[in-house]
Amino acid sequence: MPSLPWLTADIGGTHVRFALVLQAGQSPVRHQTLNCQDYPSLDAALRGYLAEHADTAPKAGAFAIAAPVTGDWIRMTNHAWQFSRTQLQRQWGWEQLVILNDFAALALALPTLQPHQDYRQFMPGQPQPHTPLALIGSGTGLGMAGLLPHQDGWLPIAGEGGHATLAASNRDEADLIDRVRDWYPHVSAERLLSGSGLPTLYRAVAEQHGQIAERLSAQAIAQRGLDAACPVCHATLTHFCALLGTVAGNLVLTFGARGGLYVGGGILPKWGQFLEQSPFRERFIAKGRYARYLQSIPGYLITANHPTLQGVAQILCQTHTA
Repeated sequence: MPSLPWLTADIGGTHVRFALVLQAGQSPVRHQTLNCQDYPSLDAALRGYLAEHADTAPKAGAFAIAAPVTGDWIRMTNHAWQFSRTQLQRQWGWEQLVILNDFAALALALPTLQPHQDYRQFMPGQPQPHTPLALIGSGTGLGMAGLLPHQDGWLPIAGEGGHATLAASNRDEADLIDRVRDWYPHVSAERLLSGSGLPTLYRAVAEQHGQIAERLSAQAIAQRGLDAACPVCHATLTHFCALLGTVAGNLVLTFGARGGLYVGGGILPKWGQFLEQSPFRERFIAKGRYARYLQSIPGYLITANHPTLQGVAQILCQTHTA
């Protein structure tokens, strides 16, 4: 059982978020967000955060990271950081260091979230009790996970579905994907449906419209699309939501997630009502004979602050009380 306090971290491709758990069973506190590009390594970012909290020396750590966790050596997918878990634990003298995929950690937080306060329903339907939940979210990359009922708790299933091949549902999308395939040998879902992929999708849509794409950041594309100031940007966001709806429907069918679909990440919660007005749900349920099955499954948009840190803290909490 690790001694308190615990250091929690949510390590993404753009930002790393830290917080401390001072008492078991309580939410993390002393949150701080750092830009990954400002630090050459995770260790340097740790030193930057802990220097601001020198009065508290963590005894254990629980980190969520945007990468597959398949062994001791962790290599990020959308950032240059890489490290050894055992070496990092030994270097800091912690009793325990748990590392898990960031969406597995976010999945663990789902049962702790409060309706209206931490998420809002954007697709109709009624969740079935004691059935799996599905989670998808777009940020720097595209993450997915499942949460399965297990004895008296929940079992998170981490996956790398964002790197599965993206499929078209109509000729228009097939043409878009073909254009992107000229630039990249493999067109995954993350290649287009993420912050890093949005400029690529915008470029393909502009080319399809016979226009030359401007050099725009993902943030600029989203803002112009939401403001309807740029027809190509608006079309890009519409394609984004339609394609993501298809991918989300596949995920729910794969897990049999009759408990609901949860949508997180740093992008869609900022798009306001655009998601509800987009073709997302239409494409979510467009599964032929299984359309009725999917019509009954609700969709929730996560709006909570730092839910991944809440989820990753559950790991040490369970260890502490075991």
